[in-house]
Amino acid sequence: MKITILLTFFLLSSLTLIAQNNAGYSIKGNITDTASKVKLSGATIAVLNAKDSIMRAFVWTNDDGSFAINNLPKGKFILLVTYPEYADYSDRFDLDSIKKQQDFGRLNMILKSRLLAEVLVKGEVTAIKIKGDTTEYNARAYKIEPNAKVEDLLKQLQGIEVDKDGKITAQGTTVGKVLVDGEEFFGDDPTLVTKNIRADMVDKVQVYDKKSDQATFTGIDDGQKTKTINIKLKEDKKNGYFGKADAEQGTDGYYSDQLLFNRFKAKMKFSFYGTLGNNGKTGLGWEDNNKYNGGSDNMTFGDGVIYINNSGGDELDSFNGQYDGHGIPLARTGGMHYDTKWNADKESLNTNYKIGSLEITGKDTTNSQNNLPGDIINTNSGQKFDKFIFRQKLDVTYNLKIDTDQTIKISVDGTDKHSKLTEKFNSQSYRNDTLLNTNQRTITNNVNGKIFDASVFYTKKFKKKGRTLSFLVSEALNQSNANGLLNSTTDFYNGHKTIDSPQIVNQRKVNINNSNVVNTNLTYTEPLNKLWSAILNYSLNVNNGTSNLESYDMSTSGVYNIIDPSLSNDFKLNQLYNQLGAFLNYTKGNNTVNFGTKASGVNFHQLDENTGILYKRYFINWNPSATYRYKFSQQQSVSINYYGSTQQPSIQQIQPIRVNTDPLNITIGNPNLTPSFNSNIYLNYNSYKVISGQSIWFNASYSFTNNAIVSDNRTDTTGKSTYQSVNLGNKTPTNYYVSLYYGQKIKPLGLNIGADIYGNGGTSYNFVNGALNRTVSDTYSAQFRVSKYETKKYEFNLSAGPTYNINQSSLQSAVNNNGGGMNANGYFSVYLPGKFQVSADGYYTYTAKTASFPTDFHKFILNASLIKTFLKEDNLKLSLSGNDLLNQNVGFTRNAYASSIYQDSYTTIKRYFMLSIIYDFNHMGGGLSK
Repeated sequence: MKITILLTFFLLSSLTLIAQNNAGYSIKGNITDTASKVKLSGATIAVLNAKDSIMRAFVWTNDDGSFAINNLPKGKFILLVTYPEYADYSDRFDLDSIKKQQDFGRLNMILKSRLLAEVLVKGEVTAIKIKGDTTEYNARAYKIEPNAKVEDLLKQLQGIEVDKDGKITAQGTTVGKVLVDGEEFFGDDPTLVTKNIRADMVDKVQVYDKKSDQATFTGIDDGQKTKTINIKLKEDKKNGYFGKADAEQGTDGYYSDQLLFNRFKAKMKFSFYGTLGNNGKTGLGWEDNNKYNGGSDNMTFGDGVIYINNSGGDELDSFNGQYDGHGIPLARTGGMHYDTKWNADKESLNTNYKIGSLEITGKDTTNSQNNLPGDIINTNSGQKFDKFIFRQKLDVTYNLKIDTDQTIKISVDGTDKHSKLTEKFNSQSYRNDTLLNTNQRTITNNVNGKIFDASVFYTKKFKKKGRTLSFLVSEALNQSNANGLLNSTTDFYNGHKTIDSPQIVNQRKVNINNSNVVNTNLTYTEPLNKLWSAILNYSLNVNNGTSNLESYDMSTSGVYNIIDPSLSNDFKLNQLYNQLGAFLNYTKGNNTVNFGTKASGVNFHQLDENTGILYKRYFINWNPSATYRYKFSQQQSVSINYYGSTQQPSIQQIQPIRVNTDPLNITIGNPNLTPSFNSNIYLNYNSYKVISGQSIWFNASYSFTNNAIVSDNRTDTTGKSTYQSVNLGNKTPTNYYVSLYYGQKIKPLGLNIGADIYGNGGTSYNFVNGALNRTVSDTYSAQFRVSKYETKKYEFNLSAGPTYNINQSSLQSAVNNNGGGMNANGYFSVYLPGKFQVSADGYYTYTAKTASFPTDFHKFILNASLIKTFLKEDNLKLSLSGNDLLNQNVGFTRNAYASSIYQDSYTTIKRYFMLSIIYDFNHMGGGLSK
């Protein structure tokens, strides 16, 4: 692994060095203030092609204002000098065999405030500017075809790549936010902006690392950044309307329809959309679902606090509303967006409404291998499922700039949802060829849930630079009401294929959860001197909740009214949480250091209303952290981060609620559990060269857990397993991740090439029938990429590489899941005469056979489409497409967990053909497209 990484660095560095040695021309000079004659350090010096304004090289001036650029080719160029609050300076020059060096001497810059009506130099359109941490692309410097979208513009920009699904990579990093004039649009769904807003409306495209709200406010870099693209619209394109209508009908009953409308007027934006389809497009997304308790449905600890996330989950394992390719989906979604500013931009309003439903039906087959000391149990199971969820959500954010030093932000959102679930299971477990048990069970569940969140965030800056105060208060209300049925029959066999003992369950389950969490957070920053600053933080959290679970047996057919006390409970939760944090921040030149800790004191009370038993706990959690970051330049940096956290055992591990939904797998509690401590170390290096389009980034992490909480599994002779959590005293579970990526623009060929090496995995432990089991899970892969984009001519993107997986248990090391594989992706699109366009994309995957699963697996998914455009601006499209032309799409996964290895096969979308009609309409800035 290390040899491969070093070899890759050597080869790529050699290519870069060879390319640089082909040029031998240079320039130099010195930048000063015209009036004060002060040397301007950090000014941006850019060399542009005189012909097309494409940037060839750039540097920043030294402390004495001097600059020098070597290794330039011969040719005609423009020198562009920029500095904050100063007028841009530009000058033309030539480099040839007679004049290999240009000395500009002292160049004087003029403050914009002094310039008044004077014009220094009017240059040609500049394609790229570097403004501090921001790379700005001028859309007017690029060729924009009629009816092109923002996505088409982005594909032309140096350092930006867009794949066939719309995923954007900028300067080697995945883009997490796409804004419009600095504002989030429909909950910040990037593809809604890039695939629908017209490219001719764009003035500038800005790429930068967006700091966290706290760092932006305080000016103290906390290392948290999100790669962000901001689409700045032309002033004359901020009035009017535009949108898209899309109707698609296919074979085998597949279809997809979408309508999008946008109305912009000065600082006001109004939009709405609607989607309907069953071909895997689940709409414009619920990407922010996880921000509002859309994840775990269990009671867990987070940062020292115990949360009950009542998002519709309960004992019957309800549907979380996500589609991951399992089954056939039917999606109906819609939404509206409105944002505006007024009162000289001191006040703003941003609101979104989303409504939609998702239904998924299908089948699932799982083969598992449970490794025991000297023994193996194999289980074959099948599942039929029908899942449905309806959700609607409204959120409103109001910002007020009280004065130059004070702001207030008020956010409110509410969610209403309902889900229905029907699942039918069957399974058979064997030891060698001997049948141990069978199980058939049916689960139905109906869940109604409501979520309400509100917060107020106040900030104040004092006269002393760096001294700030912020205060946040928030409240989260969560309600869930579930009602379902469990019908299960388990038969245990005596080794002679005759039933030894059956176990039958037929019950109605009612689960009602409520929680109310109030949180306050006070943060104060104080500059100690020019280099050091302090950050103090205090949080108070009050969490009150109830959880009522009732199980009823049947008295007569269809009447469930006999309560089962052993499977019923009524808990009341009260928790008070205090957290104090102190951090020091050191900044000097290119160095940034941040270190400190948070200490959390938690008082936890849980009362069983049925038995009167009160469970009390008080504990202190520590969360130390440290970060070091060094910036070689605006586009090159390295950072290392450490984060430690105390992990308290969950209530389910200490005192689990007894459940009987899976009679073959039972969990019991362990009141003697003690906390574990997790340490995480992260290393990150990134480098991006604007001129050559070269990107290098390296990410690595390593974590280890002391006194880890692991599973102790006892499996009896019938195949029934009982699980209990225990502390692991003498072993340390570890996890790691490493990724190296290199990307390069080959200018003579117009190609983007790239390669990455990836590895992740770790070592985990658990006990099986008294024996300590060590599980090793590692994945290694490499990918090589090449792509090219020619506006309205063609584009292609190819990537391929090998993989190798290691999944093995120390209890049965010979019967492992170690094996190789291969993945490849490809996409191309060609524009033909007569306004035709043909495109295709394919995905190939191969998984080799292993000792656990003696059959290999491979599939090649091929999709293709033929498009014909009409009208003057090509804004009417007729498309014929084919999905999975070879009909090889089979749902398939393999993975390992603890002492078990799983292989899963499931229903997924296969071959179909689709006819589509797409109409784009636009009336922006007085230009009407029909």
